[in-house]
Amino acid sequence: MIGMISLAKRIRTIIESIGHRVADSIWRLGCATRFVLLVLLKSMPGFLRFHLITREIYFAGVLSLIIILVSGLFVGMVLGLQGYETLQKFGSESAVGTLVALSLVRELGPVIAALLFASRAGSAMTAEIGLMKATEQLAAMGMMAVDPIARIVAPRFWGGVFSMPLLAAMFSVMGVFGGYLVTVVFIGVDEGSFWSQMQNSVDFRYDIVNGVIKSCFFGVVVTAIAVFEGFDAPPTAEGVSGATTRTVVTSSLAILGLDFVLTAFMFRGVS
Repeated sequence: MIGMISLAKRIRTIIESIGHRVADSIWRLGCATRFVLLVLLKSMPGFLRFHLITREIYFAGVLSLIIILVSGLFVGMVLGLQGYETLQKFGSESAVGTLVALSLVRELGPVIAALLFASRAGSAMTAEIGLMKATEQLAAMGMMAVDPIARIVAPRFWGGVFSMPLLAAMFSVMGVFGGYLVTVVFIGVDEGSFWSQMQNSVDFRYDIVNGVIKSCFFGVVVTAIAVFEGFDAPPTAEGVSGATTRTVVTSSLAILGLDFVLTAFMFRGVS
């Protein structure tokens, strides 16, 4: 009898713990949504002083170019090598250009670029804003009648949003170039077949435009998570560290989940 009571208490404790976590997650999601809306409402000063946004584009985009370009090159090379080995079994090695281009433009370009962007630029935004909060720089701005959301958060948000589609496009371009190097230059696939097959198979509307739309969504989500986690971080070293970790983890999961939803809507019925 005592064992049954103890088991019931333990089950109740587990259920209460799960309920608290779910409620906290919903509450936090509501706070994040309200924060993003507040950032959008207070974005006008940043556009009036556009140099603030261009500086953040440099910070989030230009400084991320190296990892984006190098990663895109190697991903394209791997795709070209694996695609050639697979298509060769069916006598269709000339279609390797189509495989590389569609894989990069539709999926791998936006997704991997967004994951790299979250790891490099997103975590840096969170750490920077979190450290400014920990050192009371944001509070000092409020004391001087300077809105920290309009002055600090909004330019970083729009800098990330503008940078993400450009980085995804550069990733895809370098990936196609990497596939060309492996299949045409190193292996010896006919160059004309490589480019003509790619040109005939990649559709501007269903492939390129939808890939750009994906990267825009990823840019909004990743940057919104990064600035919110930084602004909401506890003003301690441990709090900033935890916020940076949450940015990378939450952004990665959001990118993968959102990619499935967008793919289900965009490419349904497209051959």
